[in-house]
Amino acid sequence: MSYYIAPRFLDKLGVHITKNFLNLPGVQVPLILGIHGRKGEGKTFQCQLVFEKMGIEVTHISGGELESPDAGDPARLIRLRYRETAELIKVRGKMCVLMINDLDAGAGRFDEGTQYTVNTQLVNATLMNIADNPTDVQLPGSYDSTPLHRVPIIVTGNDFSTLYAPLIRDGRMEKFYWEPDRDDRVGIVGGIFEEDGLSQREVEQLVDTFPHQSIDFYSALRSRIYDEQVRDFIHRVGFERVSLRIVNSAEKPPEFKKPDFSLSHLIQAGQFIVGEQQRVETSQLVDEYNRLNRGSKNYSPAPPVAVTPNPQPSGNGFQQKQTSSPHLSLETQEQIRQILAQGHRINFEHVDERRFRTGSWQSCGTTQINAEWDAISALEAYLGEYEGEYVRLVGIDPKARRRVVETIIQRPNGKN
Repeated sequence: MSYYIAPRFLDKLGVHITKNFLNLPGVQVPLILGIHGRKGEGKTFQCQLVFEKMGIEVTHISGGELESPDAGDPARLIRLRYRETAELIKVRGKMCVLMINDLDAGAGRFDEGTQYTVNTQLVNATLMNIADNPTDVQLPGSYDSTPLHRVPIIVTGNDFSTLYAPLIRDGRMEKFYWEPDRDDRVGIVGGIFEEDGLSQREVEQLVDTFPHQSIDFYSALRSRIYDEQVRDFIHRVGFERVSLRIVNSAEKPPEFKKPDFSLSHLIQAGQFIVGEQQRVETSQLVDEYNRLNRGSKNYSPAPPVAVTPNPQPSGNGFQQKQTSSPHLSLETQEQIRQILAQGHRINFEHVDERRFRTGSWQSCGTTQINAEWDAISALEAYLGEYEGEYVRLVGIDPKARRRVVETIIQRPNGKN
């Protein structure tokens, strides 16, 4: 099976990697290439195809390896793998790169529920140091004066705005937003179904039928077509004997004939997958669970007080009533209203005096709030629950997935 490599993707990776192996006088070349974009668009797979085409060896680091119970281990791992890759370049005499998958998942901060740990700080600092000094990367506790070979670093992620801003500045990281256009999608999907006899016209119709789906949707669709044959095999063998028939069996592995890859069958299966996606998006069970939690014994908000005894006419007839709280300052309540009026969400965090010095804030346990009364009620409850601690209000832009406001509402001396 020959997979499709998007020309833009090949060009970007090829130029970045080659530049890092050239000595260009007076030119500052960023060491890191950050490839970001929507989930499931094939960022990692396209990288693998480019590496294979260019004959490049890759040292991998997963975003899940960027956290550890032992402080400093992830930063040491990055330095160790970088030095190993530099040694590979010298020994093998060929291009090698260091690739970190899902960097934002391991080192990013998405919302108030993501704790910013010592390891996160060290990972960011280590990558910045390597980008600034790519030929002088040392392991903790030792020093080697021999210059290393420069190793290009490729990182992937979905949202780089969650990363430490100095890390992604242009001098250190070159950014490449990967969003395949229609031609790219047709080429990639054509490669996925190349062995299945779909014509170019049928591939285009399939892509146009599901224009908003990511690339991995089509791989899942192809896998779903085989479900019918696997299901028939299970019923033929029996559920009780499937394990004995497949695992450590003396018989040869089961063979399956080619499924029905007609366009109509693919569209029917694709619509079923889309229906499953929509059920996930519309269920919103977490909101129901959080509403139930608000009714627990630890949640005791004060009743609302209306502050508009003489409503004034507005464009809709009458001005809406505003909720007010006798326990919160007018400045705090007004700030909550302004944040929500801008379309942002609200959450709350707390921290004791000892952790306050290290900035280790913890979420108070709610999801993002988008209603004024819910925000005021929740804040009243948290001020009582975390009496003697710092409590702060956080405004979050849900579209950009970043914080826009951080204001301390309560301090340990009880002053609000």
